[in-house]
Parts: sequence; structure tokens; C-alpha cells
Amino acid sequence: MENRSQWGTRVGFLLAAMGSAIGLGNIWRFPATAYESGGGAFIVPYLFALLTAGIPLLIMEYTIGHRYRGSAPKSFATINKKMEWIGWWQVLVAFVISTYYAVIIAWALMYAYYSIGLSWGSDPTAFFVGDFLNLADPGQLGGLVPKVLIPLVIVWAIVLGTLSRGVKKGIEVANKIFIPALVVLFLIIVVRAVTLPGAMNGLNSFFEPDWSRILDAEVWIAAYGQIFFSLSIAFAIMVTYASYLPRKSDITNNAFITGFANSSFEILAGIGVFSAVGFMAFQYDTTVAGLAAEKGVGGIGLAFMVFPEIISQIPGIPGLFGVLFFASLVLAGFSSLISISETYVAAVSEKFNISRQKSVIFGGGIAAILSLLYATRGGLNILDTVDHFINSYGVALAGLVEVVAVVWFAKELKALQEHANSSSDVMLAGWWRFCLGVITPIVLGFQMVQNLTGELAEPYEGYPTDFLIYFGWVVAFAAILIGFAFSMKKWPQGTAFEDPTKPNHKEGSL
Repeated sequence: MENRSQWGTRVGFLLAAMGSAIGLGNIWRFPATAYESGGGAFIVPYLFALLTAGIPLLIMEYTIGHRYRGSAPKSFATINKKMEWIGWWQVLVAFVISTYYAVIIAWALMYAYYSIGLSWGSDPTAFFVGDFLNLADPGQLGGLVPKVLIPLVIVWAIVLGTLSRGVKKGIEVANKIFIPALVVLFLIIVVRAVTLPGAMNGLNSFFEPDWSRILDAEVWIAAYGQIFFSLSIAFAIMVTYASYLPRKSDITNNAFITGFANSSFEILAGIGVFSAVGFMAFQYDTTVAGLAAEKGVGGIGLAFMVFPEIISQIPGIPGLFGVLFFASLVLAGFSSLISISETYVAAVSEKFNISRQKSVIFGGGIAAILSLLYATRGGLNILDTVDHFINSYGVALAGLVEVVAVVWFAKELKALQEHANSSSDVMLAGWWRFCLGVITPIVLGFQMVQNLTGELAEPYEGYPTDFLIYFGWVVAFAAILIGFAFSMKKWPQGTAFEDPTKPNHKEGSL
């Protein structure tokens, strides 16, 4: 009998995987990326990227977790002991992301409360950076902001409490509540948004194809980047989640369902966001293009500066629309933060041979303490910088190294293909190996070159160089170095690294 936590149902796993993939970026990153990359024409490279990189990578990570039955570090170490550091690198990237992701959820919690009385007044931008965050200059911390600190404590209490209850009773139960609630809330938002004056102009701007952009290399890179970041690939999440699947699990179908569910929600988010943006343009008697150029249609600014302004102008009960919108951000954030944090809870528990509860207190406790950095007056600037560098030179680079190591170094694809095919209805063939062995490395490699070129051309967002070094480059490289250090520690005595699918493997051994 296998002595490892398992999902209670297939639906439970799928909702958890969808919950990880469907996060804050779906709501504020995809609509802006699509709009800036050719509108409806962007769907072509987007779907191509989903089928040639997103789902193939998802299948690979599901298969690695399912086959080797361990956290990311242990699974990669089972493939080849020299690859363990890649798993720790990804775990540490997830750890860094969790420290600031919790703060964004805390902001959304407060804004759900502020929506009731439209507390942001007539100038939501000034309210966000002034009254709410009391933002300091880059490089200055200032003191803790109570309006952020209090909801941040609540966020971590819910997340760590959920993780301490385990996979089946904690993570699965939470996602069975969060994801259906998120979908229902967002459907209500979309229905209300599309009935607003000017909504159709917003949707036309979002969906109208600009076919002149279809051959633009930057559009295709943007499509692959969106797919890569939105599916929680190379965060160690999907390897960890798949390790809790029962032996008889349809890996490829699960990957296709997760991938298309994530993309469907992104398009739904685009409809809701651009309907609201079209309404705002109508209110100001301008075009969507003009409004987008002036205020932007993506990122934190969209959620906490532009949307409050839209909410204030909605006829009827604007506060209710605001509560629904920010509650959606909270639900999307919680499901993702739980999955992100599970990566290091599982890894620390296995590597240091401690109980799950101790791992939650240790790993989650340190993450919670570090997140206080973003609850200071200088927190927004630090968050913006850390997020940029850890995504550009953590997630993307770790994904490139993972694919090259598994495909070219360990030559593991054929064995993974056989394992996936042994339990799946949709059979993997040469297309899968070609996508992972050729297309994905080329695209990710090109993306890395593009990121570095842009970085060297001018400082990110004009921040001071020393600020970018400390909170950008140092954080990104620290994840790699600490990953190497963790991989040097010996595993607990009795830890087995042989392929658990082989006849000589003893079930239940760690």
C-alpha cells in the first residue's frame, strides 16, 4: 500500500490544478496582452502556444510527479541526482512568489470592504498610492501599513490552516469551494459588464483581429509567455500536485482539461474587463484605444486604480459590483497561493523528514514573515521589482533549464511518454517529443535573450540601479544558489530514488 497522500477524487485534483493555473494574472494580464498583441488575431498564436508548449509541458510535469511520487526536488533527483537542484530552484521561486502574492490578496480583501462605501472617492489612483499604501520612494521602506498588515495576517492564517489539514481534507476541500464560487462570481460580473453602455465597443476592441500583427515575432513570444506563466509551469506546483494522483490516472486528459479550462477563464476575464473598459470610455466620451493609452488595461493598476474608477460610475448598486470583482480576485489568489505554498511544504517535509504540520509552520512561517516587507510603505516598489525579476529570470529560465535537462541531458522523454500512455486515453506520439525537444527550448531561449536585451538597454521602470540589484538580480540568483545548497544536504536514511513503477520498487518507501 502506498504511504503517500492522495486526492480524494479526480474532480478534486482537477479543481486544485485549475485553481493553481487560474490566478490573478488571468484577470489582469491576459486581457492586456491580447489587446496589445492584435486583439482577436492573438488567439491564433495563443492556441498554437497552448498546444505546442503549454499542454505538452503540463503533461511532462504531470507525468514526472505521477511517475516518481515526490516533491519537485525528489522527483528530479530520482531522474538524475545531479538534477535535484532544479527542483529546489523551482521551489524557491515559488517561495519568493508566495511572499508577495499574499500581499496582493490582502489588498483585494481590503478593496472588497472599500467597495461597500466606494471609499476610494473621486481619485482611486491617489487613494491607492496615497491613502491606502502611503507609498514611499524606491529604496525606502518606511513603516508597516496597518491597512495591509491586518488582512495579510488573515490571508496567511487561511492559507497555512488549509495546508496543515493536508491534501484531501485541506487543499482539495478548499478548491471545491473556491473555484466554483470564483466561476459563479465572475459570470455575474461578466453578465453585468456586457449590459453596460459602451460595452460592445470594448468587446470590439478586444476581439477585432489585427491580422497585420500575426507575423510579428513579439506577438508570438507574448503568446508563449502568457501560456507559460498562466499554467503554473516550472513553479514545481504541477509536479507536486500530480504526485498525489492515484496510480490509475488519465494524465493527458487531465492536462488537456486543465489547459483549456484555464484558457476559457482567461477569455471570460477578457470579456468582463473590456466590457467594463468600453463602459468607462463611453462615460468619458473617448475611444477604448485612447483610454488604454492613458490609463492602461493590465496589471495592478487595472485592478486597484482603473477598476475602482469604473465601479464608481456603474449605475444601480456599484458597491455590489465592486465586492464581486474584488472577491473574485481574492478567490483566484487564494487557490493559487495555496498551490504555490504546497511546493515548499512538501519539499521541506520530505528532505528534512519532518511532519507536514512542522513543514507548514517552518516554510509558511518564514514566507509570512518575509511578506511583511511588502506591507511597508515601500512595499509596492519592492513587489513590482521582485515580481519582474523572479518571473523573467526565475520561472522562465527555470522552465528552460528543466526542459533541456529532462529532454536533452537525461533523455527521459521516451520513458515519460510510455508512462503517460500506459494510463491515458489520449496517446502521446512524436508531436509531443518534438514540441518539448525543439519548439519549447527555442521559444524560451529566445524569450530569455529578449528579456536580457531589454534589461540591459534601460533600468526596469526607471528604478535606481542599486535598488534593482538588491531586490531584482540578488533575489533571482539567490533562488539558484540556495537551491544548490539545499541539494547538497543528504536525504534522510532510507529514502528510495529508484523508479517506483519498476517491479523491484517497494511501495511506501520514502
